[in-house]
Amino acid sequence: MTLALPPQTTPATAAPPSAGLRATARVVARTDADGTTRLPVLDGDGPFALRRVRAHGGPARVCVVGAMSAPLGGDRLAIEVTAEAGSALHVTAAAATVALPGRTGAPAHYDVRLTVGEGARLDWLPEPLISAAGSDLRMTTTVELAATARLVLREEQVLGRSGEPTGALRSRLTVRRAGRTLLDQETAYGPGAPGWDTSAVLGGHRALGQLLVVGPEFEDGPAPVRLLGATGDQPHRGRPSGDRPLDARGVLAPLAGPGALATAVAPDALRLRRLLDEAARGLGG
Repeated sequence: MTLALPPQTTPATAAPPSAGLRATARVVARTDADGTTRLPVLDGDGPFALRRVRAHGGPARVCVVGAMSAPLGGDRLAIEVTAEAGSALHVTAAAATVALPGRTGAPAHYDVRLTVGEGARLDWLPEPLISAAGSDLRMTTTVELAATARLVLREEQVLGRSGEPTGALRSRLTVRRAGRTLLDQETAYGPGAPGWDTSAVLGGHRALGQLLVVGPEFEDGPAPVRLLGATGDQPHRGRPSGDRPLDARGVLAPLAGPGALATAVAPDALRLRRLLDEAARGLGG
């Protein structure tokens, strides 16, 4: 007896192909014979337009300009930045990045990969990431540092635009120095993340961020622990405690290695930036 095999079918669980955008932008900083940092590689792609910023001495400067709305659901975007040995590079952005829902239910992926060589310095100072309602973003930042490299990294996240709920945001930051892990942390906010808006996590705040500074100078002694925004601790006279406006709060603490990390929460992006600027002044960042 011969058995007829059923025709091959696509499993019902197979995911439809993503309609998202694929793009990777690249920056390489390199010193020339007279010690000036040049930018031999400055390749924008997709939503990332890279612009040189005129610099009179000091580090080379690059500004990331958004060429289109991104990331949208289904997108896979990446930025790769390398500061080669002895170079100095300062990277900023022209505006905030807004994560938006896409045409499919697939999440967007945004990967930042930073490499800093011996004796080099990288300042990674983008504008905030805004998680708009209905969006789903998975973001990773991976940093590889040489033993004598110096890094200043600012990360700011705003959960929802004005008057709207947040989207889903999952973020991971991993920093390795001389091949050893210095910092590895993962956070999740919005739909699907249990407890993110409780008093144990954000307690009603909608802006959060951190400032990381790593460098050989911390080998001489760790940064002291310091509260940020402490001047706002006084109670508001004449206002019931349950109706008090949210205060911006933060803490600066040393890492188990040559670096310091400031973390902060605030009701909005403006007050968050003030706290992180306060931390930067204290660290000379």
